[in-house]
Amino acid sequence: MKVFVAIILIGLILNSNAKAQTYAGSSGGQFLKIDAGARAVGMGSAFTAVADDASAVFWNPAGIASMKNNSAVFSHTYWIAGTYHDFASVIIKLSSSQALALSYVSLGMPDMEVTNEFYQDGTGEYFSANDLALGITYSFMITNEFSLGFTGKYISENIWHMNASSFAFDVGLLYHTPIKGLSLGMSITNVGPKLKYEGGDNFVYYSFDPSLHGNDDKIFAEIKTDYWDLPLAFKVGLAYQLLKTEYNALSVSCDAVHPNDYSESVSLGAEYSFKEVLFLRAGYKSLFKIEAEEGFACGVGLLYYITDFIPMRVDYSYSDYSRLKDVHRISLEIGF
Repeated sequence: MKVFVAIILIGLILNSNAKAQTYAGSSGGQFLKIDAGARAVGMGSAFTAVADDASAVFWNPAGIASMKNNSAVFSHTYWIAGTYHDFASVIIKLSSSQALALSYVSLGMPDMEVTNEFYQDGTGEYFSANDLALGITYSFMITNEFSLGFTGKYISENIWHMNASSFAFDVGLLYHTPIKGLSLGMSITNVGPKLKYEGGDNFVYYSFDPSLHGNDDKIFAEIKTDYWDLPLAFKVGLAYQLLKTEYNALSVSCDAVHPNDYSESVSLGAEYSFKEVLFLRAGYKSLFKIEAEEGFACGVGLLYYITDFIPMRVDYSYSDYSRLKDVHRISLEIGF
């Protein structure tokens, strides 16, 4: 309990420092905020206190400690404006109370032709933009009820000749309360140094005003770029299993989110399962968020045992992003 209280206090301190910057466009690394895993997204992204599958390294790294078996997941998202988002993680159980994970996140786009004021139909060159995060997670059980997890990750953003990179860490805690079926989760994500873009496009030729500085030709110069905060977020979640019978199960969840670059919000979700084979999910993301585009989400999942010891689950989710249209995700998770 002391560890839990200490982490909550750290989160409050970090977020109290971030209150002066609660406005859009104040942080870099925005791809780190894109949700991972079709199952969690289908539940309205209210997954901090659930965190019981291989996508837990994104939502709450503490969740992987209590997983029963090794597991791997791959998720593909048809993201906004023709971009695509991929997430993958592999969970390795070190013991009944410890687990290690490796994770990968990327956001990319198809190549785009370069244009300028002289070649508006294209110069014949092409450019692309892509973002990448590689993480390693360690999680362990403090007691039979408490688990703690840490993730360290390398972050890189690239657009044509420019690059920005940094390191960050996440920390999470999961508590299965004495109330049967009720769990409490907490996570702090993307704590680390700021991002700064550097590269070949920083170097330009600059022409001074001849009437003030003489008739010197173009001067070779370097543009100075600024530093940008990472998208820090503090999340607290609750999850409760309302129903558990031989054939039917129903759980509900709720997350409260405090980011450093936007207003606070609340997400709600539910998951129904029939014989733990067919899963139906629904939720609503970003309640109370100012000018939120995202909202209703739903999903479906199917669990199939390849052998008695190798389960495979396929999940799909749909998210309504209002003016930005719909977002579709599909995930495949295999236990081993």
